[in-house]
Amino acid sequence: MPAPIDILPTPSAIPPAPIIASPPARPPGLRAALGLVALYFVLQAVGSGLIALVLGVAMGFVRPWQGMAHADDGIRSMLDQPGMPALLVIATLSLAAALILLLTRRRWPHLWSLAQPPGFGFVRTTRPLFLALAVAIGLTAPLLGGWLTQLLAHGQTVTQNIQQLGADTPPAWRIMLVLVVVSVGPVVEELLFRGVLLSALWQRWRTGWAMTLSSLAFALVHLPGLQWQWFALPDLLLLALALAWLRLRSGSIWPGVLAHGVNNLLAVAAWFVAINLPG
Repeated sequence: MPAPIDILPTPSAIPPAPIIASPPARPPGLRAALGLVALYFVLQAVGSGLIALVLGVAMGFVRPWQGMAHADDGIRSMLDQPGMPALLVIATLSLAAALILLLTRRRWPHLWSLAQPPGFGFVRTTRPLFLALAVAIGLTAPLLGGWLTQLLAHGQTVTQNIQQLGADTPPAWRIMLVLVVVSVGPVVEELLFRGVLLSALWQRWRTGWAMTLSSLAFALVHLPGLQWQWFALPDLLLLALALAWLRLRSGSIWPGVLAHGVNNLLAVAAWFVAINLPG
């Protein structure tokens, strides 16, 4: 009697199960984009209080068992120490920026390195001309914007909270604060306004409207740091429009980051001039 024939396929002959890739997340909508912008500033507000409390406990200014009233007094005493307000700003801004970058990268990984909207543009620009334009915009924007602001201010003094902070900070802490202001701040703000928000608006309206509305949002959220001095609004709006133009024309977010950083560097350059002034 012949041996039975094995008709079962060998394991190597069994085709592998198809891998079904999960569809990429949808591009950010307007609500998600505005929510992310709001979250960034909420993180700064909440994080500032928590970090101040932790620093106060670590440095012995705050004793948790004495209650919140004593904690407030302890935190104020700590912030009276030279350099402590700057340290608080550095830690708060860095933490908020890191969380926003991480959240955005995890939520929309497929958009991170796309050059044009709805992508966020974290790619190298292929045309060095845009880097030169970025430096030029970063250098001229504070001059042109400052002239326009002074024209609208009619002699009123234009001050920023960050400039007052720098004036009361020892030189070593000023350097660290400047590094954060010209690097961390521009990266996260370009991601939020010329990456996520611009992309969300671009999906709803024409490019011109997307640029204008995202730039207006950028200008408005910076008014509290300028003590709500409305005459600084055109300066911020013009800068934001130039940064949005760089983002779309270059296909990369990095020229805007460079221009933003140069602009911020000029804005805080007076801190170092003030170091050697009498008194």
